[in-house]
Amino acid sequence: MSGGSVSIDTQQLYLPSCKIIVNGSPLSREAEVELVRVSVDEDVSLPSMFTLEFAGLDDEFPRVDIQFIDDPQLFAIGNPVEVKLGYYEDKLDSLIKGEITALEPEFHFSQPPSLTVRGYDRRHRLLIGRKTRSFVGQKDSDIAAKIALEAGLTPQTENSKVTHDYVLQANQTDMEFLQARASQIQYEVVVEDKTLFFRPVGNAKPEILTLTFKADLLEFYPRVSAIGQVAKTAVQGWNFKEKAKIVGQARAGDEVSTMGGQKSGAALSQSAFGNGTGVISYHPIMSQAEADQLAKANFNQGVQMLITGEGICEGRTDLRAGKVIKIDGDRIGKQFRGQYYVTSASHRFSARSSHNGRGGYYTHFTFKRNAF
Repeated sequence: MSGGSVSIDTQQLYLPSCKIIVNGSPLSREAEVELVRVSVDEDVSLPSMFTLEFAGLDDEFPRVDIQFIDDPQLFAIGNPVEVKLGYYEDKLDSLIKGEITALEPEFHFSQPPSLTVRGYDRRHRLLIGRKTRSFVGQKDSDIAAKIALEAGLTPQTENSKVTHDYVLQANQTDMEFLQARASQIQYEVVVEDKTLFFRPVGNAKPEILTLTFKADLLEFYPRVSAIGQVAKTAVQGWNFKEKAKIVGQARAGDEVSTMGGQKSGAALSQSAFGNGTGVISYHPIMSQAEADQLAKANFNQGVQMLITGEGICEGRTDLRAGKVIKIDGDRIGKQFRGQYYVTSASHRFSARSSHNGRGGYYTHFTFKRNAF
């Protein structure tokens, strides 16, 4: 059984555990003793980040310094790091494989030094430098594959189908550019270890786990808002070759999924406030296929914001950004039970606590949903 599939009842029998691997080797015992907190923050639109906090002297752990703080090899900028969390020391789950990008030591007259090590998954490489260039006769998935290879990553892309006559990357980082292209077609950019994924947003997939207050769930705060919800989205452009208007449309019924709900944000807005159309005319459109794709993507982005919120649960290594989960149980109102798309997940592990010396592991997450 993996750490991610442990229920709260079983978790109470085991202390949470972590393992940090740097340059392919686990931390030394000396370094492990000084490790007090670990966090891994994931987001569907940002590079995932890890933070390792090391501390020295306190009343319970009487060390006067951190000897390895001066080791130039251990936490060198660029060193690969893997963070594993869970509840069984021999079966921990890998949450991130990234690279060290920052060191933050603290030095005090009356206290021993401390050290915070930060790093990101390899998506951070796409933030290095700005580029101005064009792509001719390519699909967005082709462009993503090219950029991945340039960053030393292995591309794994899903065919985006529409071929564009001309696409301009205008003084943008590769990350800004790829995120913009992905957003326009309801795709996401994800890096796992050395592989870059360019794929459709996964809110139509089945849930990977269920959270209830009787098991793992501790707090749950959904918010419903009809602001910005429209019954239809229209994209308008002009075909210079044919000298004809191009119109792409998407409306209620074009949702990629209603995530188990009965009424989407578009249908809810239509019944409560009447028909409303969101018009996109600022984006250059070269073909009918591009207009249809852009209309459907923008429509789905809009309805996905019907329900947003955040929650906290006992540490779950299988609760990840970009996945669908289910919230259930008698203590949840009926209309709020169901599937939610996780937009971010923050895994927070503490090796020590102030009151009993025992550590803790909790997962904070944010979500969105497009229907009741």
